[in-house]
Amino acid sequence: MLVEKNVALQPFNTFHIVAKAHALVRIASEQDLRAVLADPALAALPKFVLGGGSNIVLTGDVKPLVLKVEIPGRRLVQETARHFILEAGAGENWHDFVAWTLAQGYPGLENMAMIPGTVGASPVQNVGAYGVELQDRFESLDAMDLQSGEIFTLNAAQCAFGYRDSVFKHASSAVGHQALGLKDRALILRVRFALPKVWKPVLGYADLEKKMAEQDCSAPTAQQIFDWVCAIRRAKLPDPALIGNAGSFFKNPTVSTEQCADIIARDPKVVHYRLADGSVKLAAGWLIDSCGWRGKSVGQAGVYEKQALVLVNRGAGSNGLGATGGEVMTLAKAIQTSVYERFGLLLEPEPVVL
Repeated sequence: MLVEKNVALQPFNTFHIVAKAHALVRIASEQDLRAVLADPALAALPKFVLGGGSNIVLTGDVKPLVLKVEIPGRRLVQETARHFILEAGAGENWHDFVAWTLAQGYPGLENMAMIPGTVGASPVQNVGAYGVELQDRFESLDAMDLQSGEIFTLNAAQCAFGYRDSVFKHASSAVGHQALGLKDRALILRVRFALPKVWKPVLGYADLEKKMAEQDCSAPTAQQIFDWVCAIRRAKLPDPALIGNAGSFFKNPTVSTEQCADIIARDPKVVHYRLADGSVKLAAGWLIDSCGWRGKSVGQAGVYEKQALVLVNRGAGSNGLGATGGEVMTLAKAIQTSVYERFGLLLEPEPVVL
């Protein structure tokens, strides 16, 4: 086990914000993590689990011990009557894993292509796109308790999935793994997915329907949906390798039918989606755009010209001239204020602010 000191975190966060970790350990196996917990000095330190860095905003140097998750592995572990059960190490790149499942003949994750980050981070955020969320394909996961070193398994119910939410985003209020939250208490090692043997395409989003019309295809394959999603996301979202960003910065707010009707009465063009439970999801990008924020900047932090839901680092970054975490959050708070003043809705950021 190697403890790296004063590690530059700019390559490890997709916003490319300049910051350092006081200490960092790369976790490529259970043994690496056990070695950390067996070291009295390291075990006593507060810890920050870092995956692909695609959902964080660094506002300064990171004082907790950074556990950089790099656990590899992809395999079919079981077949049931209805599902293929596939497992991936927490350090696997999410998009690469999705592409691999299709190449192996296991469809079901194609709508979530090109979501940045790692497999281990996907349950934390309950990632989702174009009508499919991780919880729809989730089977179970293995994690290690960062206090006891015990490995435990959680099913979907125990993960308490919600919209961009899970048990891993909430602080614990009890002892044991039945606690209300596992934030900062566990590191995910492996995730298993249940992919349907009888596959059906998940369509219905306007962008996918447009692709179907353009290509005169009423019954697309999983690979076609994967390719379409990749093309749509490339057209709308900046490549983090070229322009620093953390993807969608705000959650789409959910309102009652009555609230939605009130907003429609004032702004008939508001983009909204009715949910099965009767509530209505509003497009946060549309709300931000309607407040005039598209293309605007605070310092080197800006709102992406092609998608107002995405905040970007306009600076050079590599030479230390990029946006700071403070500029990103100042911009985010200004956007929240504008949307609240116009629509009475408080947008909730998706990234973790550290």
